[in-house]
Amino acid sequence: QVQLVESGGGLVQPGGSLRVSCRAPRMIFSVFAPKQMAWYRQTPGKERELVASIAPGGAKYYAESVKGRFTISRDNSRKTVYLQMNNLKPEDTAVFYCNALDTTNEPEFNWGQGTQVTVSS
Repeated sequence: QVQLVESGGGLVQPGGSLRVSCRAPRMIFSVFAPKQMAWYRQTPGKERELVASIAPGGAKYYAESVKGRFTISRDNSRKTVYLQMNNLKPEDTAVFYCNALDTTNEPEFNWGQGTQVTVSS
């Protein structure tokens, strides 16, 4: 069973930066590398929303709310996806999750535990 392990969250002041990571330790390289990977976030009472995605070839998508502030990247050799978040705002506070996207651009695997990002002074 695929396991997705998010880490790197924490408490940061508005305007600060944070990088979260997502590993897929049980996924072999040949399976991970061709996957489109994505970061989502969720706040209490709201649906999980897509924040950013990165295709196998490197093409990236960003939600309008994070464009210019967040950068998604991947290291296939480490089976890891990153989300660099700069100029963080209080409204970015959420639990961040990663997943692969299937051929219909829907989340493919069971969700991991996520990592909490809190932006507050």
